[in-house]
Amino acid sequence: MNDLAITALLVAALFLILGSGVWIGLTLSGVAWIGMQLFSSRPAGDAMAVTIWGSSSSWTLTALPLFVWMGEILFRTRLSQDMFRGLAPWMQALPGRLLHVNVVGCAIFAAVSGSSAATCATIGKMSLPELSKRGYPDGMSIGSLAGSGTLGLLIPPSIIMIVYGVSTDVSISQLFVAGVMPGILLAVLFSGYLMVWALLHPTRVPPRDAPLSLAHKLRESRHLLPVIGLILAVLGSIYAGIATATEAAALGVVGSLLISSAQGSLTWATFRDSLLGGTRLYCMIALILAGAAFLTLSMGYIGLPRHLAEWIGSLGLSKVQLIIALMFFYILLGCFLDGISMVVLTMGVILPTVQAAGIDLLWFGIYIVLVVEMAQITPPVGFNLFVLQGMTQREIGYISRVTLPFFFLMLAAVALVYLFPQIATWLPAQMRN
Repeated sequence: MNDLAITALLVAALFLILGSGVWIGLTLSGVAWIGMQLFSSRPAGDAMAVTIWGSSSSWTLTALPLFVWMGEILFRTRLSQDMFRGLAPWMQALPGRLLHVNVVGCAIFAAVSGSSAATCATIGKMSLPELSKRGYPDGMSIGSLAGSGTLGLLIPPSIIMIVYGVSTDVSISQLFVAGVMPGILLAVLFSGYLMVWALLHPTRVPPRDAPLSLAHKLRESRHLLPVIGLILAVLGSIYAGIATATEAAALGVVGSLLISSAQGSLTWATFRDSLLGGTRLYCMIALILAGAAFLTLSMGYIGLPRHLAEWIGSLGLSKVQLIIALMFFYILLGCFLDGISMVVLTMGVILPTVQAAGIDLLWFGIYIVLVVEMAQITPPVGFNLFVLQGMTQREIGYISRVTLPFFFLMLAAVALVYLFPQIATWLPAQMRN
């Protein structure tokens, strides 16, 4: 049986098992078992046990449940309302006014969350009712929130960066540092688009509130101090080299518990719900990672990654052609899988090709996160679309349509990061020096 036939068989098995409603992690393990059983001489059961244990006992992964739990704790506080009060007075002078609260609020919360869906839901539960009450167009409110929510993946700490770092053996601290400038770039692109739209449609933007004095604005800004303090504690400790990603995550959990306690929202019920919510999400991610590790091993024994790398190499693609081809591949894959599954499922196959092309794996990690961000707002499996559908009761088609401009802005961000790779690599280089 040739490689093409084996690949077709395994892909068909993957979609058949997924389509039957089996969990993604178990699906990956099942496809890996089929591949090893049919096309390899190594006993599949022994390989599965060793690989799954090895992937689950990684010390680096300890940061993941801690960052997930931190986001769950903050989701149950009144942090989002406080952020709106602190940001709104400063946004009034900008074209687009309070629409920028979505962008800036998501950028700030992303720096303590790590999850796109959590960022979108937390900021959305505060901003959407307020913007609707003040007369802002629903399309721009929902679209800017869907796009800005994806900053939860790019601005560190990022769950998907941890997954990528574990899958490729790239330093997670370096990835976190590399995500800062691309995250700011994307936020600036989103805010710039909102300004241009507001200048072109001045009648659709409600009038500004009564002007506030500088002293009043500063007084309202005190509501931002808890989240800014948490960002400085978590990311500052990593950037200063004081703490590893895992130690910073533990610091973040303690800080979020202190904030929740100070706000009076830390009860036994919210503590239990946050712990259970974080455990459920991490168990899902861990199962996917374990299944993907076994699938990677299975593919290695069959030899598919090597053959695929050789085939792509034989096409004579330039670096830019390979980057474009991979971007379309991931966007297409995002129509069927969530971001974490996409990364862990493909890294074992894609990595040899990327390394052979001479692409820096640190830069490639930021590129992957940007492309996965785009997949977060592509139907039918875009997680942010599902979150917003639940919050607004709007059709997925409508949400996808109003989010489309932000999809193209992400495309522009990918182009800029490719043309100017220093956007992603300069800051980590300064840290190493």
